[in-house]
Amino acid sequence: MTIAELHRVERSFANGVQALGPLDLSVESGEFLSLLGPSGCGKSTCLRILAELLVPSAGTLDWSQGKPRIGFVFQDPTLMPWATSRDNVRLPLDLEDVPRDEADARADAALARVGLTDFSQSFPRALSGGMRMRVSIARALASRPQLLLMDEPFAALDEISREALNEDLLRIWREDALTIVFVTHSVYESTFLSTRIVTLSPRPGRVAQEFHLSSPPDRSAEWRMSPEFAQAARDVSRSLRDSTRTAA
Repeated sequence: MTIAELHRVERSFANGVQALGPLDLSVESGEFLSLLGPSGCGKSTCLRILAELLVPSAGTLDWSQGKPRIGFVFQDPTLMPWATSRDNVRLPLDLEDVPRDEADARADAALARVGLTDFSQSFPRALSGGMRMRVSIARALASRPQLLLMDEPFAALDEISREALNEDLLRIWREDALTIVFVTHSVYESTFLSTRIVTLSPRPGRVAQEFHLSSPPDRSAEWRMSPEFAQAARDVSRSLRDSTRTAA
């Protein structure tokens, strides 16, 4: 079932740069969709239009079944340095005037889901980069989203932390039956995580190619070593190269 559709969407900025379009893109309920493309191709702009943080310069965003509850995870964890992990996770609930007892319980449950129960009273300065990103993900989960938008959340992390968070994210996606739209520069990350990958052309971003992946539901480190994974990653990488050459 389609939950969102971008129809002939374009986005230009005051400096004259056209970041997107025209772009036609659908988001299907329950999928893990990755947007992949070169720097500046409009991936993050597309995500912000889906979040209604930006308005298209042309074209439309249509919600097929009404706008879902949306969670957003930014590339930077954007945590309040003076607040504990629990208080950072509780922030969106406080803004919604959720009663404090309920908000605390939901924040603690979200922290538990990302493995940070023992760090609920820690401040961001006491956490590693991967732990700060886990707090950011917990904050998005606390609001119980139906659609989770993620803008290169693991780009600054070391490979070990990144792979661990990839596996945790897949678990949460399965358990909550979430729809996720995920922006990344990494062919391997997108191939591991996604049920569908859309590669975008260089700016202004347009759909270059789509890949529907038949990955096993319980993906793990072993899947990364399989011939099927390697072939899928090669196909996606080739699409990126071809779209860049065509634009040049």
